Amino acid sequence: MDAPSFIMVTAPAKINLYLGVHPRKDERGYHRVDTVMTAIDLADTLAIAPADELMVRTVPEAGFPMEENTAYRAAVAMGEAFGREPRFTILIDKHIPIKSGLGGPSTDAAATIKGICHLWKIDPADERIDRVARSIGADVPFFLYGPPAYFTGAGDIMREVFRPLTGTPVALVKPLDGGVSTGEAYAHFDADPQDLPELDPMLAAMREHNEASIFAHIGNNLAPAACALMPEIGTIMAWMREQPGVRAVEVSGSGASVFAVCDTQMAAEAIALSALNEHGWWAQAAKMEKSGPNIVVG
Repeated sequence: MDAPSFIMVTAPAKINLYLGVHPRKDERGYHRVDTVMTAIDLADTLAIAPADELMVRTVPEAGFPMEENTAYRAAVAMGEAFGREPRFTILIDKHIPIKSGLGGPSTDAAATIKGICHLWKIDPADERIDRVARSIGADVPFFLYGPPAYFTGAGDIMREVFRPLTGTPVALVKPLDGGVSTGEAYAHFDADPQDLPELDPMLAAMREHNEASIFAHIGNNLAPAACALMPEIGTIMAWMREQPGVRAVEVSGSGASVFAVCDTQMAAEAIALSALNEHGWWAQAAKMEKSGPNIVVG
């Protein structure tokens, strides 16, 4: 069979159902992080095609050098791990906002890794793949697979996988302009550490697939740092808690996105429309899903 002329890879976003940052750091200088993440159906799309040299472009165009893009770094790391030249053109159609806490750079890196695995006929379970993923960013290993999962270490070591919460509606809202950098959020946390949310009840609820208990134990002790750095996030959280059909509200990751778990998709869409039309915020209705990167051969 002839090699495909290109492949399309979807790169889904994530939300953190639980995020607990510990004050102490490991020998690498990283905080210990416990997190439970789930993928959602908001996604970037990558087109990957063989080429004479490695080139990465984004739509809309990124405001930083190509070499700093996580997809570029992932391709380079794959080449180094497998002793091959990563000669690809990678075009990323961006839908996940940057600095939003939704994992855009990490999922783009994971989609690049999975795409190159497909083109180079590498088993994604090869132990080198996990090392490549972790070298790019803490969230990248999660995006390689897709089901809801509990990660520890620096947030990069998978401990447990759970049944998907497929179809659960969520509304996503963030300030229209700007975002929160992960580094700034952690620096603020270091200056003002916050107590850890309870982890065991969340893990028990995920194991039991008890949705009421899962959503009752959503927590994020990095959220106060995000709100301090961008007070509008706190305004959005308060507003979302007042909306009908909302089961739980929390900041995703280090922000700037706030998510609301909703009773119905109609409620999620109503919140997104109101946030956009009445407040001028970026907003999107979405659903939780179970998939990691999905490859379509061109």
